[in-house]
Amino acid sequence: MSMLPSEKIKTLNLELPPAPAPAGLYKPVLVIDNFLYVSGQGPMKPDGTLMLGRAGDDISLEEAKMGARQVGLTMLATIQAHYGSLDHIKRIVKTLGMVNSTPDFGQQPLVINGFSELMSEVFGPDNGVGVRSAVGMILPGGISVEIEAMFELHQTL
Repeated sequence: MSMLPSEKIKTLNLELPPAPAPAGLYKPVLVIDNFLYVSGQGPMKPDGTLMLGRAGDDISLEEAKMGARQVGLTMLATIQAHYGSLDHIKRIVKTLGMVNSTPDFGQQPLVINGFSELMSEVFGPDNGVGVRSAVGMILPGGISVEIEAMFELHQTL
């Protein structure tokens, strides 16, 4: 049997940042039927500050990709804080990745790979990969990346 997500996080020595408070009037996590929806998350560092910058301007592709990975860690912390155990998650279904980037920066999919690779590490190569969009835009507060996602939950009896 494969390792539970909570065990995988320990094995990978991943450090989850604090779950951020909502920055507006919305629910950080919402469960409907067997699906868990997570509102847009920014790249929260372990010290509670956010990773800032714009790809194609003041941060590199690699720095933006690390920001996307950090969003993944932030999202896992948010799920734990507002829903409970990550072990109830069966798979990631959909990801919308938004990259703070210049109009001529065309590598948004490579940036969002930072998030997708983390999800694959935590949930496995099949359940950790879902459908995805990656776009460039202006993001609030100058954060480098914002990602929202939808997960399928295990059936409960």
